[in-house]
Amino acid sequence: MDASITVDNKFQRTKKSLLKNWQLYILLLPALLYFLIFHYIPMYGVQIAFKDFYANLGIMGSPWVGFDHFTRFFDSYYFWRLLKNTIILNVYGLILFPLPIIFALSLNELRNGPFKKWSQTLTYAPHFVSVVVVVGMLVAFLDPVTGLVNHIIVSLGGEAVPFLTSPEWFRHIFIWSGQWQTLGWGTIIYLAALAGVNPELHEAARVDGATRIQRIIHINIPSILPTVVVLFILNIGNFMSIGFEKVLLMQNSLNAETSDIIQTFVYQTGLLEGQYSFAAAIGLFDSLINIILLITVNQIARKTSENSLW
Repeated sequence: MDASITVDNKFQRTKKSLLKNWQLYILLLPALLYFLIFHYIPMYGVQIAFKDFYANLGIMGSPWVGFDHFTRFFDSYYFWRLLKNTIILNVYGLILFPLPIIFALSLNELRNGPFKKWSQTLTYAPHFVSVVVVVGMLVAFLDPVTGLVNHIIVSLGGEAVPFLTSPEWFRHIFIWSGQWQTLGWGTIIYLAALAGVNPELHEAARVDGATRIQRIIHINIPSILPTVVVLFILNIGNFMSIGFEKVLLMQNSLNAETSDIIQTFVYQTGLLEGQYSFAAAIGLFDSLINIILLITVNQIARKTSENSLW
């Protein structure tokens, strides 16, 4: 009897909350529908990773093969190369995770208003440039015959370098061009967090004789640390999801040794070769690694810093 009364009271409270805040729930509805339609309902199709999918038979009519596609991928000769290239690219990018933080701290210390605005505009602008245009710029600048970079190298007495067809250069070009494109945009959230730092803390530190570097280390960085932790966890959650479009545009047969990653292989096997079940199995493996990393890092962050996603 008590349990039924408790359930009834909770239902009444929920009903009152819905009626009281119905405008807010209506505003939330488009976002909920988006995730439901484009993220949750399509999860029904994940089962083709465990089937030998034929379009004419449909998902339910296709024969069940269990983990055969996963075994085929793990036993293939290209598995370790794909995994190694994907991990190296992501670790390379993760090492540069502090750059937006450092840049935001630097911008926050600028006292020249016009120069600060000019710097922000200049660094934000590349974010709005299409990936296709960025790769086109790389081709134009790094071409071994007509590229500006090679013209400078040759004029200084060096030899032209085929940057875009050299496996050893692919990772550096990919990561650093990505940093150029996203660095300014990535600082916005850190600048917003820095704007919330209490100015009285800085005034008290100045009175105590703290230098600018000391105030950055002991006031600014601890103030934005929760934001840094959350964004780091989100980055880890996308650890295996390197920028597929850019890799595909930069990839060619000569740099495939370092540019072959799991996402491009899924595109090749799934869309180009029509091996939908095999591609789905590889994509599911990729997603499972992301989920495991996300949960693990979130738990570590919650225990060590008390800041986490949940």
